Amino acid sequence: MDRKIYGIFVAGGKGVRMGSDTPKQFLELRGIPVLQRTVERFVEAVPSMDVICVLPSEHIPLWNNLCTLHNFECPQRIVKGGITRFHSVRNALKQVPDGALVMIHDGVRPLCSRELIARMLKAMETERAAVPATPVTDTLRSLDPDVPSPDRSRLVAVQTPQCFMSEDIRKAYSLPYDPSFTDDASVVSRMRIPVTLVEGDRYNIKITTPEDLAVAEALTGC
Repeated sequence: MDRKIYGIFVAGGKGVRMGSDTPKQFLELRGIPVLQRTVERFVEAVPSMDVICVLPSEHIPLWNNLCTLHNFECPQRIVKGGITRFHSVRNALKQVPDGALVMIHDGVRPLCSRELIARMLKAMETERAAVPATPVTDTLRSLDPDVPSPDRSRLVAVQTPQCFMSEDIRKAYSLPYDPSFTDDASVVSRMRIPVTLVEGDRYNIKITTPEDLAVAEALTGC
């Protein structure tokens, strides 16, 4: 891979569903802040990665203090989050030049494996955009009685990191905001850029609730 790799870690949320005064990305997972564990996974796999963390502006001092407290000396650029995830990523992409490869990852997915990171980078040797996905195993049912239940064999659950050529993703994020942009791949798809699905990782969970944090603690202890 000749392109410089940039990692954008989106951690601009307030964590309302966690029920804590402290946003979930700053909570400790077995003694280490969730966001730190997340970034460390990537830096260990790609030591040359340029790290960009997107944070709520009012919690940037907290993150700086946590980095000092936990001796987290990873060089990083801090970007203020926007009013939505879309705006947060757009802010971060201003720090990325054309001609690079961008991995955009949820700051609260701290269990992303080296193997998944390697699969994503391998896919980007030949593709313009790649997204990890796992099969849907639960039966799905529509809340609308007039709408047939979805066929789960034709559905996947999408994860991060989502990977793109920087010139593609920067151009895509110049589009006006649309509520249908639920992830980065949905933004790129609006530009008719093909997105390749890559085998995801069932343990690459997103921490949203206290129950998720408990599961992550159990998996981290394995």
